[in-house]
Amino acid sequence: MRDVTDLMETERLLLRRFGPQDAPALAAYRSDPDVSRYQSWAAPVPSAEAERLVARFSAGDPRAPGWFQYAVQLRDAPGLMGDVGVRRGEDGRQAELGFTFDPAFQGRGYATEAVTRVVEFLLLEEGLHRVSATCDARNVRSANLLERVGFRREGHLLQSTWMKGEWTDDLLYGLLASEYRTKPPARHH
Repeated sequence: MRDVTDLMETERLLLRRFGPQDAPALAAYRSDPDVSRYQSWAAPVPSAEAERLVARFSAGDPRAPGWFQYAVQLRDAPGLMGDVGVRRGEDGRQAELGFTFDPAFQGRGYATEAVTRVVEFLLLEEGLHRVSATCDARNVRSANLLERVGFRREGHLLQSTWMKGEWTDDLLYGLLASEYRTKPPARHH
């Protein structure tokens, strides 16, 4: 039996540990200028860098403090469509999350479905107290996704991050387990 931290499922998706086969797709979508625009890395992402990232992701411990990346794929089709990252805090009670999806899979609810599943796992199954997320204020689609999942906007930091040659605003989001338990379950397509 597989550990739930290595495999989570939704109606349409599998969230799993990264494998070497994921490097080409990771390089492709993380090299897309529209995908990398609001992220910390620079595009393009060379194949060798994607292979290093996938090796690091696959070696991670999903329950240890620090970042762990879940590979996201359709249940009925192999191949990477995106990733959801979780950074557990040192105290084991809080986590931060982030997500990146291939544009070919955007706009169909897949990212919302994947993020919702990870939040349910962290808050309801693992019993964490709080999950947070940050996004560039210009990244309206990511902000809307976080709000759909149930996150509350907790702050707007003006010109707080120097990235890619400019100062950017950050939106801060948070969600408490006590809030999430009172929300009706999210419906997926």
